[in-house]
Amino acid sequence: MLIPILKTLHVTGALLFLGAGLMTAWYKFRADRSGDVRIVVWCQQEIVRADWIFTTPSAVILPVTGIWLVYLYNLPWTTPWVLWGIGGFSMAGLLWLPAVRLQLHMRQLAEQALASGEPLPAEFHRMNRLWLALGVPAFAIAAFTVWLMVAKGSAFAFF
Repeated sequence: MLIPILKTLHVTGALLFLGAGLMTAWYKFRADRSGDVRIVVWCQQEIVRADWIFTTPSAVILPVTGIWLVYLYNLPWTTPWVLWGIGGFSMAGLLWLPAVRLQLHMRQLAEQALASGEPLPAEFHRMNRLWLALGVPAFAIAAFTVWLMVAKGSAFAFF
């Protein structure tokens, strides 16, 4: 009974990680295009909140359940799809962590702009470009890692 529960938690973690990332990007894109600082502030606040509610827990659930499943299945740590999964998750996380820092700072800049009645500063837009430069590859790597986990050994027929 433990393995189906762990698999369900693992898949749910992957869905949350990818879903939160995709929806964050979509709503941030829409808010930024609106040009309305009030909308941008609200969206930045919600992005930070969503990271705490969805992305962070999934970033904990995924490695815990994944490692536990490797242990329960008695898989060698040198199994290619296990190594690629760990590597992909780690790479996505290394890109995601600085993006989170940028989100926090962009939220602060947007709130300051709203409070002062000024437009969003150039620093906000520069950070936004950097956020995208980190987020797009992080999402792509995370999606590829999910594919590797689903395809397992058959994924390596392409390599």
